[in-house]
Amino acid sequence: MTDLTRQPAHVQLRALERREISSRELLDLHLHRIDASTLNAVITRDDDVARQAAHTADERRARGEAGGVLDGLPITIKDSFETAGLRTTSGAQELADHIPDQDADAVARLRHQGAVIMGKTNAPAYCQDLHTDNALFGATLNPHDPARTVGGSSGGPAAAVAAHLTPADLGSDLAGSLRLPAHYCGVYGLRPTHGLVPARGHVPRPPGWLTSSDMVTPGPLARHPRDLDLLLTALTTPAPTEDTPWHVDLPTASKGIGELRVAIWAEDPNCPVDHETAQTLITLEKALIAAGARVRHTDGPVGFADSTRLFEQLLHATATATADDETAAAELAAARQLQDDDSSPRAIFLRRRTQTHRSWLRANEDRARLRSDWQRFFTEHDVLVTPAAPTPAIPAGSRTLTVDGQEQNFFDQTGWANLTTHIGLPSLVVPVTTPPQGLPLGVQIIGRPYADRVLLAVADGLASLRCVSE
Repeated sequence: MTDLTRQPAHVQLRALERREISSRELLDLHLHRIDASTLNAVITRDDDVARQAAHTADERRARGEAGGVLDGLPITIKDSFETAGLRTTSGAQELADHIPDQDADAVARLRHQGAVIMGKTNAPAYCQDLHTDNALFGATLNPHDPARTVGGSSGGPAAAVAAHLTPADLGSDLAGSLRLPAHYCGVYGLRPTHGLVPARGHVPRPPGWLTSSDMVTPGPLARHPRDLDLLLTALTTPAPTEDTPWHVDLPTASKGIGELRVAIWAEDPNCPVDHETAQTLITLEKALIAAGARVRHTDGPVGFADSTRLFEQLLHATATATADDETAAAELAAARQLQDDDSSPRAIFLRRRTQTHRSWLRANEDRARLRSDWQRFFTEHDVLVTPAAPTPAIPAGSRTLTVDGQEQNFFDQTGWANLTTHIGLPSLVVPVTTPPQGLPLGVQIIGRPYADRVLLAVADGLASLRCVSE
């Protein structure tokens, strides 16, 4: 039999449905791969509980009972999501012994749809780095080149999916935290429309908090867009414990690849890309044109620099919620001592961290206006294609970003991803090329609000053209 662990999730599910393999057998195959891996991607396991869940799925299927869309599929979960009875650390030493008694809402939805949780994947401490490394578990290695980073903060999930340790993973995205690792590891990563998937139970915020950041969004990673579609169904279907009367019916694509109106934002002086990345966009553009799509270049629906400044202001605001009283008081005192003409990075940081509620309300109004600009743009275009990041994966542990020999801001790695973070638009990273002896290169596809399935259909169409990696 073909090694099913190397097949995408939808193929594994089909094998389960046809009784070609049991969930217990499929789980054991994945656990064997995890045992043999040296990537340090899966850092916490509970094999006995996972095997019991797989056995229950097998019994359910044997009785002919209806299961969820992921019934019996083994998957992993980013260690920032609370999992009932299974250690959740978010990579932080302070949480080394934290065992939640309740699932995060997104995890509960996956379990309700039959997913078998077989382990947790690595993340930097409190998800606050663009490398996946922490004092508890160490660094996760890139499956394509261990000397290169997997990105962060969903680096463990991306590496595990890329290395066939799991068919899919639940990651999270605040500042490109899901999309950057997907790009660096050569897998598909979807940041859904903000609000579709609840973030309660994601750390940070601290364990036990009922609220979450107004910008963080849980999202799936997998090796095929059809897998993301299945996971999106699971993640947007409320679990019984939520006791909610609503359900989501996301629109599906009404056009084929050849009918699309595609805009390409290939470059911007505020976030330069290297030659390889530019060539990747050209490769994709040629494939779209050959398929009949109407393609045009754009300077973007919004100003890159203005959008970035607003993103950073809102990001620093939402990050202050969990600061302890002593830290918050110290930052406020330091901000009051700043000179009016001080425009240093430290001064900008402190002002954003201590901004007044009035300032935040004004920024939120600017966000609404920016969202309107995006919406107008999508009345004339179906999707927008941008770089996923300025370069392929940078060296592991590096604190610099070099683009064609020129040093750029380290955080420009997520510059293109951050265009949509504070706006809440669905954004999908699609791997385009993964050379046999090279690093993956991908693009980002952006759509209007709730066009998540449209993006997945576009990616599926591109895969059928064989112009993207599978």
